[in-house]
Amino acid sequence: MTLFFAMFLFSLTMSISPGPVNMVIISSGANHGFIRTLPFVSGATIGFTLLLIIMGFGLYATIDKHPLFFKYLNVAGSAFIIYVGYKIASSQPELSLTKSEAPGFIQGFLLQWLNPKAWIACASGVVLFSEPSNNAPLIVFITIYFLVCYLSLAAWAVLGKNISALLNSIGRIRAFNLCMGGTLIITASYMLLAQ
Repeated sequence: MTLFFAMFLFSLTMSISPGPVNMVIISSGANHGFIRTLPFVSGATIGFTLLLIIMGFGLYATIDKHPLFFKYLNVAGSAFIIYVGYKIASSQPELSLTKSEAPGFIQGFLLQWLNPKAWIACASGVVLFSEPSNNAPLIVFITIYFLVCYLSLAAWAVLGKNISALLNSIGRIRAFNLCMGGTLIITASYMLLAQ
């Protein structure tokens, strides 16, 4: 029971804490609503879970032998996150939000694979909750993480939708988009400089 709680707590902490994916979700929830944000949430959850499965069943051992991998991933992932932040910050503020396009399943999936936070969460989780001679703990961890991740990311979409009530003018929408995009750019820049 203690192991299940530890798995749950780890999954919740990593999923609910702010990061690039969460910032895109809150922005999409505010600009497009909960329902139109769900494909992105689904893509991000499935992308992360697939990364966790691949990492848990072999990739971690390979990556562990090549420490430069995380450095290159950090550069590529940060560049992609800066691009996403720019797209959010420069998006047109419209009171009629049906004209703009919500981020979809593929964007959510790809953002997780280029997100250094996701790779670190996967590597840490695999180290903590896998056993070389028994796959059962890893399978339980992956299942718990999938459920917790989906619910956590959906909660960010609900938060974004509720914030949309405050975004009742073009100026407020522009300020919100600049804030969310700027946060992503600052986060990605920090990740680049911190390595």
